[in-house]
Amino acid sequence: MATFSLPKNSKITSKGRVHKAQSGGRVRTFRIYRFDPDSGENPRYDTFEIDLDDCGPMVLDALIKIKNEIDPTLTFRRSCREGICGSCSMNIDGRNGLACTTAIEDLKGDVRITPLPAMEVVKDLVPDFTHFYAQYASIKPWLQTVSPTPSGKERLQSPEQREKLDGLYECILCACCSTACPSYWWNSDKFLGPAILLQAYRWLADSRDEMAGERLAELEDPFRLYRCHTIMNCANVCPKGLNPARAISEIKKLQVEKHG
Repeated sequence: MATFSLPKNSKITSKGRVHKAQSGGRVRTFRIYRFDPDSGENPRYDTFEIDLDDCGPMVLDALIKIKNEIDPTLTFRRSCREGICGSCSMNIDGRNGLACTTAIEDLKGDVRITPLPAMEVVKDLVPDFTHFYAQYASIKPWLQTVSPTPSGKERLQSPEQREKLDGLYECILCACCSTACPSYWWNSDKFLGPAILLQAYRWLADSRDEMAGERLAELEDPFRLYRCHTIMNCANVCPKGLNPARAISEIKKLQVEKHG
């Protein structure tokens, strides 16, 4: 049986800091992954006790309270607080999701928060999205056409054609699905992953796009597309309720049709 071990500098070895709650209302404990590559120290878990009577209802509210009132060095991404921007994606109690839409009351016991798996960590809860965004750019996520657009007119769609984009355009590129995919964990250098492949199908399904053949040719690769084994972790964790696995299966169907 194969055995795997983490690099020495990534193992959690030291005991983290403990911050006790000042009041004794509805206290919940948050164990948060801390890592600063500039410090030269190994990662650790810091423990924070939060009185929920003095905190908003979402995990992001707790993180903001910790940063504002307890430890200003805590680092995480956030922006819209409405589940739209995808900035606050992280692993909460072993499940990828958005901190802004995850209610604290839906979590049981101590809450453990770590960065998204299978990505390099910039600091604390901030993963490095450089490779993820490069993969997104590689599929050319914009409308490509050959025929000229009539002067002063738009490229129109029927309601039925527009409906085919439902369940695709809503993706917010939070990477929750890709970083929940075991195939992406092992092959992220070559496998595009659920999020990017869903985006790829969004343009293949668009009636206005005229480069389907070229798009399919770019995806026809043993790793870029076919590492998907329909595990369905992607659909299970998507905060927008999308199904990347279905989009990937549609791309595979188009590949079969392409070759007759």
